[in-house]
Amino acid sequence: MSCNSVITISREFGSGGREIASKLAERLNVDFYDKELIYLAAKKSGIDPSVFEKIDERASNSLLYSLSMGMFNFGQTGFSPDDQISVNDQLYLIQYEIIRKLAKNPCVIVGRCADYILKDRPNCISVFIHADFDLRCERAARVRNISDSNIAAVVRKADKFRSNYYRFYTEQKWGLPQNYNLTVNSGRLSVSQTADLIAEYVRIFETESSVNTI
Repeated sequence: MSCNSVITISREFGSGGREIASKLAERLNVDFYDKELIYLAAKKSGIDPSVFEKIDERASNSLLYSLSMGMFNFGQTGFSPDDQISVNDQLYLIQYEIIRKLAKNPCVIVGRCADYILKDRPNCISVFIHADFDLRCERAARVRNISDSNIAAVVRKADKFRSNYYRFYTEQKWGLPQNYNLTVNSGRLSVSQTADLIAEYVRIFETESSVNTI
């Protein structure tokens, strides 16, 4: 199917959000961005990708201080961080710019506060994918090859990182239904079925948007 939207996917750990997002991009025949954002940010900044991988979607405590001290500027070209702010914040700011530029074309973007960054775009569809905790633990143990004895702690910690990251950079609560166009319980459906459901939502969204602009 054709697609004129940018779809942002936020996801609980172990919900299958990345796989669903990848499958959705295939269904819609659009570009898919997840870890790719790290490598684009590394290329732009000259920082080794392995450094960014270790801190991806983790908040630091320095950005608000940097803002108050005027350590970077935000203009028509976006954020321009300098060397005085943390690597965590540099990654966020660079990804902010990249996400804004990528959103000029239809695509699917996973995480990185993309729903908040693109909230002013009328063609942005924000989706939150969740599932029951036990199902997420079972899936994470299987996919990530993590022992059953450690998996619950790993899932909770990953969710905490994502929640803190989102709250720090957006001042909003991660996973709150009001912040998204659509929330989906992926534990009730397969990866393909969940992607199909979201694709159908995109189709209806674009049809209704087209009708409303006539």
